[in-house]
Amino acid sequence: MPAPTPDLKVDEVLPPAQINPIAAKLAASADPGDRATARILAKYLDELLRLPGTNVRIGLDPILALFPGVGDTVASGAGLIILIEALRSGVSIPVFLRMTLNMGANFLLGLIPGAGALASIFFKSNSRNLHLLHTWQAGHSAKVERSTLRFYLGLLILAGMVATFIIVGWAFYAWLFYSAVQAVLHALGMR
Repeated sequence: MPAPTPDLKVDEVLPPAQINPIAAKLAASADPGDRATARILAKYLDELLRLPGTNVRIGLDPILALFPGVGDTVASGAGLIILIEALRSGVSIPVFLRMTLNMGANFLLGLIPGAGALASIFFKSNSRNLHLLHTWQAGHSAKVERSTLRFYLGLLILAGMVATFIIVGWAFYAWLFYSAVQAVLHALGMR
């Protein structure tokens, strides 16, 4: 007969040995939200260290973003745990897609060498997703739904502006090509 196992809860975050004071502080916190895996990950990925002389905090995400592709993949993989926690919390599909878009945007920004790491410092997709998750878990789902609606409306406006820019650009280049062909034909005396 197997030996009895200690009482462990599913998905319980066990405090690490006193290797990292931030992890120990989060694990010892009385606030259950601070002990959640999602909170610890967001802290490590987005706000681990404060840049000296500023109030800007960085985490492992912008540091890993210095290695395009590989670093972003690792950071996004860790950020997926926040998305899994959101699914467990029962967030709506639009909110989950918004969280996924945050992660995707951070991943794509991180692929830009150098600038991706800088963008990662300020975008902080994991902290954004954690805020959405905590607001949802606190029972303010209507507030999250409204902000998500505004988010999608902003994306729609941005997509419309990009599409308009592309259409106007193509029209301009078509006009420019047509004018160049007309000038060449006129110069050759064919017109």
